[in-house]
Amino acid sequence: MSTPFSQRRDAFIKSLYALQAGAESGIPRRQSECRRTLAELRRGLASTSPQIGAYEVVFRHDPPEQELDAWLLIAGLFALHPQRGRSRGSLGTSMKALQVKRGDAAARRFEQLLLRNRDGLPHHVRQVIRLLASDDIPVNYATLLDDLVQLMSDGYRGDAAHHIRLRWARDFHTTTTTSSTNQDSASALEP
Repeated sequence: MSTPFSQRRDAFIKSLYALQAGAESGIPRRQSECRRTLAELRRGLASTSPQIGAYEVVFRHDPPEQELDAWLLIAGLFALHPQRGRSRGSLGTSMKALQVKRGDAAARRFEQLLLRNRDGLPHHVRQVIRLLASDDIPVNYATLLDDLVQLMSDGYRGDAAHHIRLRWARDFHTTTTTSSTNQDSASALEP
């Protein structure tokens, strides 16, 4: 019996975090190997075809054929913006944090992302991850992988893809705004 897709995805994401941990481990040989692998994954984003190192990282976890492009994209995105710990929320949550730092330009970029079809989505997601990396805003790669699997599939126009975009938009428009509204209300009550 094969391992369920969700468990394979989780193991894959854990292996990416392990690469980052290895790159920061302080063990010279492990650091070198992990940094080399992360560099290969980043190069895969710049070329039209992923590097051999990306195949090794991805195929080790037996991705379903229909999810392969999303897995390869996530591997490169993680290498572009690696993190120590896991973050929460969707890409909308991360983009809201970027908007708080950068203003309306981030909101326009997010709106453009929401409008992308399956073919244009990888390019726009790469651009968004670069922006998030420049401000050191964390990304939930496990959730992003799940979302991209759907958005890059044949069902990219279906209800599931629509709900992903709605969740991203909800997270963008409600994250932090709710907490700042609560703070404003509390300040108004103080004497």
